[in-house]
Amino acid sequence: MKLSSLFQGVAMATALFAAGASAASAYVATTAIVEHPALDAVRDGVKAVLEENGYSGDKLKFTYESAQGQPAIAAQIARKLVGEKPDVIVAIATPSAQAAVTASKDIPVVFSVVTDPIGAKVVPSLTAPGSNVTGLSDMVNVEQHLALIREFLPDLKRLGIPFNPGEANSVAIVEAMKQAAAAQGIEVVESAAPKSSDVMIATKQLVGKVDAVYATTDNTIISAFESVVKVGIDAKLPVFAADTASVERGAVAAVGYDYAALGRQTGELVLKVLAGENPGDIDVKMAEGTDLYVNPKIAKRMGVSIPDAVLARANKVID
Repeated sequence: MKLSSLFQGVAMATALFAAGASAASAYVATTAIVEHPALDAVRDGVKAVLEENGYSGDKLKFTYESAQGQPAIAAQIARKLVGEKPDVIVAIATPSAQAAVTASKDIPVVFSVVTDPIGAKVVPSLTAPGSNVTGLSDMVNVEQHLALIREFLPDLKRLGIPFNPGEANSVAIVEAMKQAAAAQGIEVVESAAPKSSDVMIATKQLVGKVDAVYATTDNTIISAFESVVKVGIDAKLPVFAADTASVERGAVAAVGYDYAALGRQTGELVLKVLAGENPGDIDVKMAEGTDLYVNPKIAKRMGVSIPDAVLARANKVID
């Protein structure tokens, strides 16, 4: 055989191999504890990355199920998905991640936006977590959030936090904020809301007791965030948030992650697993990038104005 013919054969084989690789198909099953804009953006970001990397059309089976805020339903969904044997289970938010990890012993699980993966017992370590699990943490920078609130309210003395004590992610953030606030002589006042229907009552209980309300990335609170906003407007009590999507829904301001970007970061982990990497060998990824959103109209309705310095550096001003 001529050398040129040999090279042509090798080139053709390489092309066929590449074509075969690009034709890979996958079943990615996604589940979230509840539907709200931030978690929906994560799901959509994961799917976008898959489609951009050849998993689209008949090459991708992509399903989604919401637990409607109920951990018991999250557990049922997780068991159902394990029975369907997808290539990867993507579990969005702490309760769904906990359910998926409990249910699956061999099917890869990639969790997303789990604030404290170790505290929630989703993984034993952030480095090479072992087993069949890896994912992304969205632990927030509470010091940064507190600094932002104090730009609006320099004399802040008491900060109210409605939260679901049954959500491990929320408990972790509340404890972190209590420590950060105490170092600055600020008292954190907690108000429990175990269910979405409790959110308005929990927020009302803070009226007259605090100078501002801080809504964490608690899925129970965010799923009923309009209730928090209503109380804030009615009581002229400014509401700040830990995620930027909540500013578009009525918070005064937030410095936080772009959850669509976090979905894309999660999607990159899913691609690694689909390419054959063992999830347990992939380090848990920490969320990257923060934006500052402000809502001047809501600020006015809640009795505060946006400082010029904050407005000047805002990534987005909600009209």
